[in-house]
Amino acid sequence: MRVPLSRIAHGRSGDKGDTSNIGIIAYNEKNYPILLREVTPERVKAHFGALIEGRVERFELPNLGALNFLCHGALGGGGTLSLRIDAQGKTMAAGLLGMEIEVNDSELSR
Repeated sequence: MRVPLSRIAHGRSGDKGDTSNIGIIAYNEKNYPILLREVTPERVKAHFGALIEGRVERFELPNLGALNFLCHGALGGGGTLSLRIDAQGKTMAAGLLGMEIEVNDSELSR
């Protein structure tokens, strides 16, 4: 079944220049493998579409049950250079948590 990522994880985001930094953390360590499988750099980039002009890098933090994404070219220049409403990427984690992921019933009941 398809569920929003927010069903199994929470997130934080911020920026450094024109790069958005998004952290996604599993509520339960047993759901970390779902994050690894479903939340790929390619899917993150596709989810945000034209908002991310550069590459997306993923860093795995298994001891925290978390993934960290660096989204390059995601803030329209960043800070004072951007005309975007969220030029500092503070809401990008919330945007990513709306991405639908594929899980089965047994994974959700863990």
